[in-house]
This record gives sequence, structure tokens and C-alpha cells, in this order.
Amino acid sequence: MARNHVLLIFLVASAGHLLQAAAGISLDHIVGGSSGWRLPPNATFYSEWTRDKTFVVGDKLVFMYTSGLQNVLEVSEKDFEECTQEEVVDMYYAGPTVLEITKPGPHYYYSGIGTHCEDGQKLSINVSATAVPDPARDGLPLPASNASAPPQAAGGAAEAGPASAGSRLAATVAGVLIPLSTALLV
Repeated sequence: MARNHVLLIFLVASAGHLLQAAAGISLDHIVGGSSGWRLPPNATFYSEWTRDKTFVVGDKLVFMYTSGLQNVLEVSEKDFEECTQEEVVDMYYAGPTVLEITKPGPHYYYSGIGTHCEDGQKLSINVSATAVPDPARDGLPLPASNASAPPQAAGGAAEAGPASAGSRLAATVAGVLIPLSTALLV
């Protein structure tokens, strides 16, 4: 019986580590989805793209573009609103550009090519310090009114796996541990 308790403690500790690792999963957001980072069809394209997205510290923004034809500037809010370059945080010229989000709060990006910023090639996001429960992000059941709609990925088909994989891992671990612990304690 003592051996069963040791095994149970080991299994619970292992499950805890797996669940902790699963909770820290981040997402790669393909900016603009399948359109990528390019001159948009309208001035609201990128704000519409962010509307149903959740951004968390540790996530990555993937700007898909061809070097020489586009770039990415990270700028202040004032520069973002006015399409100026007075307070540039950083400049990226080699596409694709992958930026890991390391700080919570607002972040501002735009293309510094020609009048691309004025024409709407600009992205504003608000980043949370920690993930909040979000059915689309975490693969959780959707509210009853949307139950027939499948969960959406964070920014396109290439992003569908990581968050829901963490939820599935947690369910799998729980599904194995509960019957196993019951059997060991009997």
C-alpha cells in the first residue's frame, strides 16, 4: 500500500509539472492572417484583424513580408497616430520579422515605406501580462449561443494548435490520474 501512495504522489507531481508547462503556452500571431503584412485593402484592415485577438506577454507577432518592399517600425502612440518617426522604438527591415512580446500594455507598429502608414498599414495592440480565459485562445467550450461555431485560431490556420493542445493535455492528464488514483487507493 505504501508503494501505491509513493506512485500516486509521483504521478500527481508529474501532472502538476505538465499542467504548469501547458499553461505557459504562447501563440504566434501571423499579422494580417493569410494576407500578411502588406498595404491593406482599406484603412481599417489591421484594426479589424485585431478585434477578436488576445495578446499576452510571451506571444509572438509574425510580420510576413518581402525585404525591401516592406518594413516594420515599432513607434510611440503619437507617431502611430500621426504616421511620424519622432519616437521610433525599433526598425525591422528583413522579412519575415518575428517579434516576441515582452511587455504588457499598448504596442504600436506601422510600415515606414512611402505613405503605407497613412494608407492603413499600421497595427495597434494591447498586451495583457497574463492570459485570461478565452474560448478562442484556450480551446474551451464556447458559450451556448455560439456552440455550433468552431473555436477560431489567434490569427489564421497556421496558429490553430498550441493553446488548444494545452487544454487537451490538461484533460488527458486529469482523465488518466483520476481513475489511476482511485485504483491505487482502493
